Amino acid sequence: MKQLHVAFIAACAIFLGACSNDTYEPREIQAETDICAICNMSITHVDYAAQSVLKNGDTIVFDDMGCLMAYREEHGDENIGASYIRDFESNAWLNIQDASYVYDSEHWTPMNYGVLAFANEEAAQAFIDETSGELLAYTDLTTFNWGVHEH
Repeated sequence: MKQLHVAFIAACAIFLGACSNDTYEPREIQAETDICAICNMSITHVDYAAQSVLKNGDTIVFDDMGCLMAYREEHGDENIGASYIRDFESNAWLNIQDASYVYDSEHWTPMNYGVLAFANEEAAQAFIDETSGELLAYTDLTTFNWGVHEH
């Protein structure tokens, strides 16, 4: 009987462990239906989209990196499993903490925040060398003066 209890407890532990989500993967943006959680705009320019995957598995989507940062400032990070932004060059999803950024006030983004994400610092610097802008790391974005933007 004791072996049955041990086996039952082990099976429950395995089942509950399988239910936890330690990896948080981005999902594709549905331009027809996805709405930014901050500005309520349709996400029609998916190449600038961002998203946060919550620890409960829900995904919150944004049309601009500035909106994602506004959400994180308003709601905190404790319920966020991971956040992603589109790479400006490849359109691949990048973890926001691993990406390098360029701020260029003259570059259009959906909410005119002017922040672009790149897979690495070299790619970001190459963009700056060809155009203009300021190189930023994720930690810079947490204290960045995002300003007020018209929706």
